[in-house]
Amino acid sequence: MANKNLTRRGLMAACALFSAFTLAACGGGQPQAENVLRRGIAVNPNTIDPHKAQGRWENDVIGDLFVGLYTEDVDAKPVYGMAESHTVSEDGLTWTFTLREAKWSDGVPVTAADFEFAFRRILNPATIAQYASLLYVIKNAEKVNKGELPPEAVGVTAVDARTLRIELEYPAAYLPGLLKHYTAYPVPKHVIETLGEDWTKPGNLVGNGPYRLLEWRTNDFLRAEANPHFWDVEKLCFEEVVYYPYSDHDVVLRMISRGQLDMNADFPGHKKADLQTQFPGWVKTSPALTTTYYVFNQTQPPFNDVRVRNALGMSLDREFITDEVLKVGYIPAYAFVPPGMNAYPGGPKVRWAELSRADRLAEAKRLLEEAGFGPNNPLRFTYSHRASGDNPIAAPIVQQNWREIADWVQPEIQQIDTQVLYANLRAQNFEVSDAGWIADYNDAQNFLYLLETRSGAMNYGKYSNPQFDALIDQSNRESDPERRAGLLLQAEQMMLDEMPIIPMWVMVNKYLIDPTLTGITPNLEQINRSQFICRAQAG
Repeated sequence: MANKNLTRRGLMAACALFSAFTLAACGGGQPQAENVLRRGIAVNPNTIDPHKAQGRWENDVIGDLFVGLYTEDVDAKPVYGMAESHTVSEDGLTWTFTLREAKWSDGVPVTAADFEFAFRRILNPATIAQYASLLYVIKNAEKVNKGELPPEAVGVTAVDARTLRIELEYPAAYLPGLLKHYTAYPVPKHVIETLGEDWTKPGNLVGNGPYRLLEWRTNDFLRAEANPHFWDVEKLCFEEVVYYPYSDHDVVLRMISRGQLDMNADFPGHKKADLQTQFPGWVKTSPALTTTYYVFNQTQPPFNDVRVRNALGMSLDREFITDEVLKVGYIPAYAFVPPGMNAYPGGPKVRWAELSRADRLAEAKRLLEEAGFGPNNPLRFTYSHRASGDNPIAAPIVQQNWREIADWVQPEIQQIDTQVLYANLRAQNFEVSDAGWIADYNDAQNFLYLLETRSGAMNYGKYSNPQFDALIDQSNRESDPERRAGLLLQAEQMMLDEMPIIPMWVMVNKYLIDPTLTGITPNLEQINRSQFICRAQAG
């Protein structure tokens, strides 16, 4: 074993030198080493700070650099990460974890104090963590995040170096799934207290995951190498991972054609058949816990009027968009929570789902006229959509669908860079916008919590209904799975009736993957960590 470790360390050093040379030689170009995994992540990350990340494209990188109490297996199901074992109190409110012996990438031991520090940091309102509300299941988390209690009141305690206690507001069977999310990752207390906001810069960033960041050229690539202090470093097949944040599919396809990319996290759905011919064996799709939806800014008229929201929602021809335009297997959505959620049978849908398209258009016109719109008072608004994925292709059809209500319905469409669009959503700088939600963990609550009043920045349109909030709160405190599901079903139906969002389609996961890669398993959460990926040997 000693000789094997020595050989691997030497190989890692040589690889890092070789890869640095090849990148420089290509002028920001493409590493060609066989032990380099080259991943397309579709969107440029704003950050690689786990407490400030906001999207899957960042998760693809951050999940290689950090590991929480739980991590994902090849099927994206929660398995122990930093945790070695755990116990749960009889009332389900106290979880006590024993941590494995592990080190940060700078060789300093990872301790329970790092987790305690991390939870206090993300919930501290000064951190301005957009995802903080995801952790409100933890005792006092909401009050701390709203500035009503100090960070030290968060129910996460380092009992000793390898024992961490987490106290909850209510029992949560889904806690393992939540604790594998990047909001629950540890961060290096000793580095952040020294470097502050500079801690995530290449050369400064210290993580506890299988890879460590070496280089980040904005809008070009991020590069990471195997972390020699990671407990499973011997099992890594790739010494280096390079992430390309390219949303231009033509660029992505050229890179694949030239042998410069091993996998990409998206492809134009309407080109699926052509891509299957052009790149045999590369095209992969699978069911996903992902809903594309449109959101109304209810802080401004006329979108504070339920009649206007329902009229615009019912006039959209989901079947035509999914079947004739996108053509990749998306399911028209008449509910927000996608099929496949644990302990959630589904059932809620918009009341007008069974109406014909002609009847929907007639009813939409009637509702808008009732709301005061017509030839002398046209309904004018801007629909913003993401520049990535299938959204630009769908946008003109959406615009036309709304115009079909009446000629005095006059929407404009505006394409916006994905990161900028989400920033606009959080600031309520929009009228109507598309958005998407990928399950952070397999539970219907993870979708419905977005519409809770208390969810803050994640509740983009500022929907607020005390009855909806009360039902979600009841469901959180209900231990019987069937009764809990019933409360969530009731809450979803109430929300759909008020149409603060327009469910559009349930997506499928779309990947372009080199057929020689192994260890990539289609899963509902579209998470495939680099540590499990290998390349099949020729012959």
